[in-house]
Amino acid sequence: MGVPHASAPRAACGARRFVFLALALVVAGLVAPPVVAQPARKAEPNTRVPDGHRGHAASVYPDRIAASPAQDAATAFAVAWRTEASVDAPTLQIAVADDAPDIGNGAPRVVQATTRPLDTRNGRSHHHRADIDGLQPDTLYAWRVQGAGTWSPWFHYRTAAAADAPLTLLYFGDTQNQNTSLVTRVVRESRRWAPDARLALFAGDLVSGGGAGMGADDDEWAEWFEAASGLPEDIATAPAAGNHEYHKLHVDTPQETRALSPHWPVSFALPDNGAPGVERTSYWFDYQGVRVVVLDGTAILDLEAGPAQAEWMDRVLADNPHRWSVVQIHQPLYAMRFDRDYAPLRTHLSDVLRRHRVDLVLQGHDHAYGRRPLDPGTDTPVLTLSVVGAKQYRTGPQARASMAPIAEDTQLFQVLRFDGPVLRYEARTATGKLYDAFELHDENGRKRLVEREDGRIDTRWCPRDASLKGRADRCWE
Repeated sequence: MGVPHASAPRAACGARRFVFLALALVVAGLVAPPVVAQPARKAEPNTRVPDGHRGHAASVYPDRIAASPAQDAATAFAVAWRTEASVDAPTLQIAVADDAPDIGNGAPRVVQATTRPLDTRNGRSHHHRADIDGLQPDTLYAWRVQGAGTWSPWFHYRTAAAADAPLTLLYFGDTQNQNTSLVTRVVRESRRWAPDARLALFAGDLVSGGGAGMGADDDEWAEWFEAASGLPEDIATAPAAGNHEYHKLHVDTPQETRALSPHWPVSFALPDNGAPGVERTSYWFDYQGVRVVVLDGTAILDLEAGPAQAEWMDRVLADNPHRWSVVQIHQPLYAMRFDRDYAPLRTHLSDVLRRHRVDLVLQGHDHAYGRRPLDPGTDTPVLTLSVVGAKQYRTGPQARASMAPIAEDTQLFQVLRFDGPVLRYEARTATGKLYDAFELHDENGRKRLVEREDGRIDTRWCPRDASLKGRADRCWE
């Protein structure tokens, strides 16, 4: 065995004294700190799932639980959820909520669900739907759904109140990318600003998708539900289908077309009252004095479903007994990007929107924020376009000339409050700052727009020349 050199302890002590002296000089500002090379920044992937990992397989526990409004949201709603493939036709239990832990006095109402299978890279899962009717308006219910020898927690859901009752709803643009990483904070911030929200609208492209249900699609859906956790279980959730809820078939051939992702029909229990040919992606419902119509813009642009949806929307709005009407569609009637145009949407939809004096058209797709009227010099319909997720576009000159306000490089959510003859609209950033605000006042059936500029922050522009992936047409991934 060797003998340590006698000077080793003294040398180590001297080295430590040198380090401490160097740090003292840096702190005193007499010597510049050493420059540490930073690794090049890389764009985050859309999901947090490591390569080869299968962490989102279905299990005995119910998950991906979402409540959605029925056509008459005062007396009915529906729930979708997922389990492993051993579970067929499970049940939902429901009772009027009480303060005691004995929900329904031990005998809650039982509703049988229907089941559909789905095969993904995470294996086979079963997706279930339960439709609950015969409920009382403006009543708080407790409910839970069944797994394999397990149950979800008991959740609360309040049915819609009378048509003249005030309503707060949340509206979200595209989530799509990095849902768990970056969308989560926006959803949670929205709940802080609108704890009384009863309805949540999502303008499509919830996930990036596009893989016919395989690829990373199932992981992306898992992370959407993780990001939205607590919202679709508690609030009536009504999404529009975006182009990323479709995938392409026969690419680069004369037969190229789009097909709906198999995740879409099983992820939400939406009203079955849509336009002919697009029944799974168009629907309508009434919620506390507001008629909401949800359209499928992808089917209009790519699948020749414009005439059918326009005729259907015309009928749905013609017998609207309510003061307010809102249309939700993924693609905007007027583009924000410099290289896009959506003329078929204007061709098929504009006359119907004008004729029925629709109040708001809520849109997404172009990953920025913008607002304009359908026609210059008019107050309604008001067209708004927003984005929640990480993918952020640059705005084109046509948008900058015709929309105000607009925003780049900004994650947003919107709070809408309907209170008798006044609709109050706010767009807030991911940290809750007020970006846009206006009111619509109903004056004998005509709506007047009143700008609310106090408290708004300044216009936000993209500060980068290119995204982390080097794309000059995007501000962020």
